[in-house]
Amino acid sequence: MPKTLHIFNAISNLRERYYTAAVGKQALLKLLSEAEVAEQVYNSNAIENSTLTLEETEKILLQIDLDRYITEREIFEAKNLARVVSYIDQRAKEQELTLEVISSLHKMLISNIRDDIAGRFRKNNEFVRVGSHIAPNPTEVVGRLEKMLTEYNATNHENIIKRIAKLHLAFEYTHPFCDGNGRIGRVINNYLLIREGFVPINIKFIDRNKYYEAFREFDAKNATEIMEEIVGKALTNSYHKRLAYLDGAQIMTLAEYGKINKISHSNLINKATRQTIEAFLEKGVWKIGVAQKNDINKSESRT
Repeated sequence: MPKTLHIFNAISNLRERYYTAAVGKQALLKLLSEAEVAEQVYNSNAIENSTLTLEETEKILLQIDLDRYITEREIFEAKNLARVVSYIDQRAKEQELTLEVISSLHKMLISNIRDDIAGRFRKNNEFVRVGSHIAPNPTEVVGRLEKMLTEYNATNHENIIKRIAKLHLAFEYTHPFCDGNGRIGRVINNYLLIREGFVPINIKFIDRNKYYEAFREFDAKNATEIMEEIVGKALTNSYHKRLAYLDGAQIMTLAEYGKINKISHSNLINKATRQTIEAFLEKGVWKIGVAQKNDINKSESRT
């Protein structure tokens, strides 16, 4: 818990800086959100074993022909998830998260893929297994989801990292749908973050092994520490990226930054991974925002 509290305190400071920097820059924030859609879609689908690359995902969303055959399912998975991501970015603040909203988001996600199960929870003998985990009986789904939302709403005195981690683990443990649970679960995370005034997160494909480890920890010990770490670092990464752009910093790769400042690249990557420097992962590349010289001079002149 102390580690999570430390991350939460750091995020609180980043959040305050973000709101200050964002004043009068709504157009830039809109561009950043739009540019992030393809990356959100790629990572979430890749976690679920999609074969699409980030470049292919971008081409599908831009309706550009691809160089190889892609199944119709994968095309709809990309387009549908992009639609859901864009929808919650615009609408999350307008409506509280309910079972009806979750069902509606799932219908958007699975439309034209499995219309027979789109927008409805598992029923009758629709059991699902994920690895060695067999999800609860379909008759328990609604009750478990209602309890999940009640506990989330009742713990608004706790920090957001712990609340999101706990809710996400409970949702995926329940696996309320026949298909699309992982993707809709990550959408719900962002729905709630946006509603509570935080920025959305992007759980990366490269973190998939640790992400799966978090579920194993929850299954074995009912513990949430690993998922809290994943959510905390993802949220920190999102703030670092937005602040770099909002502050008008010079965006450069960590490799470039290391060469200029004669710092070991591996050392920088280690710090970036732990989010102890204000670096962020964008399209699979670690980057950092560096204050422009004139900004540094202005800052020095004030002191």
